[in-house]
Amino acid sequence: MKNKISLSLQQAAEAIDFLRLPESIAFIEKAALRLASCFQEGGKVLVAGNGGSLCDAMHFAEELTGLYRLKRPALAAIALADPGHMSCVANDLGYDCVFARSIEALGRPEDIFIALTTSGNSLNLIEAVMTAKRQGLYTICFLGKTGGKLRGCADLELIVPGFSYSDRIQEAHMTAIHILIEMVEHQLFYAEKELVSSCHVC
Repeated sequence: MKNKISLSLQQAAEAIDFLRLPESIAFIEKAALRLASCFQEGGKVLVAGNGGSLCDAMHFAEELTGLYRLKRPALAAIALADPGHMSCVANDLGYDCVFARSIEALGRPEDIFIALTTSGNSLNLIEAVMTAKRQGLYTICFLGKTGGKLRGCADLELIVPGFSYSDRIQEAHMTAIHILIEMVEHQLFYAEKELVSSCHVC
């Protein structure tokens, strides 16, 4: 068992190391600037996923509406996870429509839609991205493996390759999400203060 634990730890470290690559850092930077701009312009973030990725979507949203590291104003974010809505739409229109229908109701051109899917092949998230694009939302996808059918569909994407199972991909996604939120907070609430402080030193 020790060998299996060591192997899993090695794979987990490899997933996080992927985020050190220049393209991963560029993704986080671009996403952070886009989210910060969205909030500054009065927009909101809609986030969706299935299973563990839905839990990650809820985590993502609560870090924005609640607190992350420091006290600051709440940021508008909604995880598309309402059970009443999802069961209604799944029953009447089919599960493929559960997220698209939420975006149809809530999405505005100033908003951002973020999809979390380790395969990139979840039909309800494909429908959600397409609906978001039709309604003028900026779209961001956190993907895994080859990127699946969603590869190249969003305005901005991160693909974590090289893992057969979802767990390592989700761990990389959540690390990227945490750093992304940290950068959004910095951009919105602390960057200007640091600039003023450094000017005073000069």
